[in-house]
Amino acid sequence: MKIALVQQAAGPDREANLARALEALDRAAASGAKLALFAELAIDRFFPQCRGSADAVDCAEPVPGPTTDRLCEAARRLGLVIVFNLFERGEDGRCFDSSPVIDADGRLLGVTRMVHIAQMDGFWEQDYYTPGDRGAPVWQTAVGRLGVAICYDRHYPEYMRALALGGAELVAIPQAGALGEWPHGLYEAEVRAAAFQNGYCAALTNRVGREDALTFAGESFVVDAEGQIVARAAALEDDLLITEVDLERARRSTARRLFFRDRRPELYAEWFGSR
Repeated sequence: MKIALVQQAAGPDREANLARALEALDRAAASGAKLALFAELAIDRFFPQCRGSADAVDCAEPVPGPTTDRLCEAARRLGLVIVFNLFERGEDGRCFDSSPVIDADGRLLGVTRMVHIAQMDGFWEQDYYTPGDRGAPVWQTAVGRLGVAICYDRHYPEYMRALALGGAELVAIPQAGALGEWPHGLYEAEVRAAAFQNGYCAALTNRVGREDALTFAGESFVVDAEGQIVARAAALEDDLLITEVDLERARRSTARRLFFRDRRPELYAEWFGSR
C-alpha cells in the first residue's frame, strides 16, 4: 500500500495553508497513495512556542467543523484515508491537540486527542491544551487498523503499547520537532524501537520551516514493523513523501510472534500500580 506524508511549512495565511494541503492530497492520490498523513497543527503557525496567547484561541475549531468538512469531501472524492491534526475546541469550550481520522468514503471516524502535554521552553503546550480524554483509540479504516500518537505522546511507552494492544497495524505520528530539541537521531531511534517492540509500522510526519525562535526539521520518515527505515523526506524543505508499507509485516512481526506471546501482564499491575 502506498502512503503519503505531507510535509509542508505553515505560513501566516491559514486558508492558503489549507489550500496547499488539499492540493497535496490531489497529488498524493494521483501517485497512488491510499493514506495521507499530516504534521502537528498542519495549517497553523506553531503558537505553543509562546506563553499563553489569547489570539491562539481563534485557531481552535470544532470537529466536525469547517476544516474537517473540506477534508472529508477530499477524502470521499479521492478515496483517501486521512489523518490530520489541528487545534480542536470541544463543545464544552476546552481545547485539545487533536487528530481527526477520516475514512476513504469521507466519513469522520473520530478524533484522537493528545494525552500527554508538554511544558518547556518553546513548547508551552499546557497553556493551550487540555489532556486528551479519549484514551488511545485504534481506528478501523479502509486501509487497515490505524493508531495515532500525537507528538509528545510518542515518548510514553505505555501509550505506544496501548496502541499495539488495541490492534494497530500502523501508527501515525503528527510531530512538531525542532532542530536541537533532542540529541541528534534520538526521536528516530525512539520510533524505530517502538515499532519493533510493538509490531506495527509507524509514519512520523514532522513540521518544517523557520517559525520565530524555532526551526522545524522536516525529515519525516516511515519505519516497518521490524523498526527498519523505509523512507525519509527532505530536511528543512517542503516535501511530499510517497512510499509503500506492508501491513502484513505487522501481522507477522517479531513482536506479534514472540514478544506478545511471552508477555506477563499478570505481573505488571503489581510492579507499576498507579505510579
